[in-house]
Amino acid sequence: MSVLFPKVNKPREWDYRPIYYNEEKEARKEKLARLHRGSFREQHEKLKIHNAAQRKSKLAFWIALLVLLLFAFFILI
Repeated sequence: MSVLFPKVNKPREWDYRPIYYNEEKEARKEKLARLHRGSFREQHEKLKIHNAAQRKSKLAFWIALLVLLLFAFFILI
């Protein structure tokens, strides 16, 4: 019988689940995304500024120490 009437596959079923717009949920997602995105960037910028200030402070300390040692070396000798 399969020669005269070949087996035909059934069409795939369409499994559609409608997505409804939930204003509160979308607002929460947006707020959360903004909070995470902003906080990381702000902390990163603060850290960069802090590191730059700390680096300048260390450099000033070493320069002052070098000048003091050179001054003491030439005065004592």
